[in-house]
Amino acid sequence: MKKVLVILLLASTFSACKKDITSLNTDPKNPTIVPSYALFTNAERVLTNTVTSSNVNLNIFRLIEQQWQETTYTDESNYDITTRPIPDNVWDALYRDVLYNLERTKKLIPTDVTGAVAQKNEIAIADIVQVYTYYYLVTTFGNIPYSEALDIDKPFPKFDDAKTVYTQLITRLDADIAALAAGDSFGSADVIYSGDPTAWKKFAATLKLKMGITLADVDDAKAKATVESAVATGVFESNDDNALFQYQTSPPNTNPIWVDLIQSGRQDFVGCSTLVGYLNPQTPLADPRLPYYLTVNSSGKYAGAAPGASAAFSDFSKPSGPLLVSSSIGKITNPDFPGLLLDYAETEFNLAEAVSRGYSVGGGTIKDHYDKGVTASVTYWGASPAAAATYLAQPNVAFATATGITNLHKIALQKYLALYNRGWDAWIETRRLDYPVLIAPETAKTEFPVRLTYPVNEQNVNVTNYNKAAEAIGGDKVTTKLFFDKY
Repeated sequence: MKKVLVILLLASTFSACKKDITSLNTDPKNPTIVPSYALFTNAERVLTNTVTSSNVNLNIFRLIEQQWQETTYTDESNYDITTRPIPDNVWDALYRDVLYNLERTKKLIPTDVTGAVAQKNEIAIADIVQVYTYYYLVTTFGNIPYSEALDIDKPFPKFDDAKTVYTQLITRLDADIAALAAGDSFGSADVIYSGDPTAWKKFAATLKLKMGITLADVDDAKAKATVESAVATGVFESNDDNALFQYQTSPPNTNPIWVDLIQSGRQDFVGCSTLVGYLNPQTPLADPRLPYYLTVNSSGKYAGAAPGASAAFSDFSKPSGPLLVSSSIGKITNPDFPGLLLDYAETEFNLAEAVSRGYSVGGGTIKDHYDKGVTASVTYWGASPAAAATYLAQPNVAFATATGITNLHKIALQKYLALYNRGWDAWIETRRLDYPVLIAPETAKTEFPVRLTYPVNEQNVNVTNYNKAAEAIGGDKVTTKLFFDKY
């Protein structure tokens, strides 16, 4: 009898243990099925963090573009992109944390979103963000994994031809624009436009305009058709259309620049003499954006450090506006300063270039669009329309007499100044337009980098496909020009 009781007790015990173990396998804080909207929100956050960050392990384009200069550790200002695994970090953030999450989003939408219109809108919006992400990858590395990139059954994806990928991305935008319709979508899960299909359609058209202009030197016919089609759809018309990711005042969803410069307590960056020189501090506030871009130094003056040279933090202007400056968007070092993905000022400069190249964009002269671009940038940062008008009246700024030999030079310089704090985009433009001319630091490790090299992980793991890609683009070097960078 005792044996029977023992056996029954053991059976009961094992049964109870089995039940407890099963319940322990369910983690309420880490669900096995993640809703599509959560993946989408996180993809927007990581994407914006990546293009906004000032972390030297990830986004060094403000340094390459000589907007900022490092104070003590000057490797990245001197074009050293491999001592730290910068290409690997960019690649991982965009492929793993943005593109893959967006792909999962699109696959989950049909099962966890109610309503055919909402499903269609959300898939189109997720795809638009994917196209935006691929735009940075293909203009940064050249040939990239695309057709096999997000297939988990193909761990060693082939690299597709960069220009072919680029034209396919434009085709995807066309399909997304056609798919968007009035109705529901992501709602508050979309931090940028609150799920507004109309706003996303305008964003897609504006991105298409940007992509078309990027092709202008390598395929004028394709560029013209893309630009004109985008404008016919409807592009940004004011700063109200800007694609902003609004950060929060407290962690963890704070402005990466605040994290890198203020929360960390570091003194790594000052303004670069190249940018400060173009802003022309010799004439007090010649550029009304100057006090919004940078502080004065310890002597009360605007001063930039030489490119590539170490610099005493107190001697030079800092990346931030002084407290006395009022701006609707705040200072770039505020924790809630928004990340900017695409804006109206850049759009007007693209339209100015389109007119200069003979494209039909619905009226307006080169000067009209140039003036609108400058004004949009000045007012976005917090200065008044009157200040913008005064600035545009200066001989070195007024379009007829502005600095630059050609119309494209004049546009390129003001676009460069407007792309302050968007170093990645400034880098694309100076490679494409070769203006303004950025003089390499005397201590530079290489010539001016016109691409990032492929990640070390790809070189070591995806060896065969990496070798084919490197050969196809002309060598895996920072000096290998990409498909859009013709001159």
